[in-house]
Amino acid sequence: MSVTANDIKKVAKLARIEIPEELREKTASQVEGIINWVAKLDEVNTDFVEPLTNPNESSLRMVKDEISDGNIAQDVLENAKNSKYDYFTVPKVIE
Repeated sequence: MSVTANDIKKVAKLARIEIPEELREKTASQVEGIINWVAKLDEVNTDFVEPLTNPNESSLRMVKDEISDGNIAQDVLENAKNSKYDYFTVPKVIE
């Protein structure tokens, strides 16, 4: 695949970034090098390779899922301008 300075200009415009005209050729050759390097990965035979989700053989510790408000509802509501039935109250927005 060949990447040109015009391709870089178009991608820069789509990404809303500015790449000076004098750097477009250099950027084009760098991007082309990256694309060629990634294309080499297609040549690797992965027929007998198991898919990995994580290279580490560790598991996460399980924590019991418990709901707790911290028993500080009254302390939090002291900062509220208005509250009712242990909840914040706000002006009605939708009629």
